[in-house]
Amino acid sequence: MSAVRIIIIAKEPRPGLAKTRLIPALGTQGAAELADQLLHHVVSQALAADLGPVELCVTPDQDADYWRHWRDNDRIELTEQCDGDLGKRMATAAQRGLASGLPVMLIGTDCPQLEAPRLKTMAAALTQQDACLCPVLDGGYSLLGLRRFDSLLFSDIPWSTDQVMALTRDRLRQLGWRWHESEPLWDLDEPEDLARLQQHYSRLCLTTAKTLR
Repeated sequence: MSAVRIIIIAKEPRPGLAKTRLIPALGTQGAAELADQLLHHVVSQALAADLGPVELCVTPDQDADYWRHWRDNDRIELTEQCDGDLGKRMATAAQRGLASGLPVMLIGTDCPQLEAPRLKTMAAALTQQDACLCPVLDGGYSLLGLRRFDSLLFSDIPWSTDQVMALTRDRLRQLGWRWHESEPLWDLDEPEDLARLQQHYSRLCLTTAKTLR
């Protein structure tokens, strides 16, 4: 299998900054604790996939004490997100990663189903395609893999809406690229998603179980 650079787009799980849509259900501290668990989960799965470099591209400050654990890990490259909307930040990370000579897979931290076997499957598909995606049930995507770059995939997209995946497919068709999609996955954005998390990922549910009792 060809090597792939996994780029994790991550936000520091500070109370009041992380998983804000879950605050009504979990409170600011509970939402931040769950965000921390999800981040550790996705980093561990990216490392377990053993596909190539793992880059943790963070905001708002890579020098914050929270990131010290990962700065000391020689298997992880810690970088900082640029300013701008999500599209600009993803585009900058993707372009920089592709310039290193490897295909890239951009992933977030909200989809527990992005585990090592799935990451390997998507990387294998990317060896035959220009792009690969993991759609999520809310109309977005949780993984975007690229063998080449075009800003069309990132500009003028209404991020965090149910139009993201459909518009991305349209852009890929405009470019004439071939791509692979996984089956739709689920991610964790809204309070109603917490029941699914408790059912399928009990090891990530310490915060939610404690808060929802």
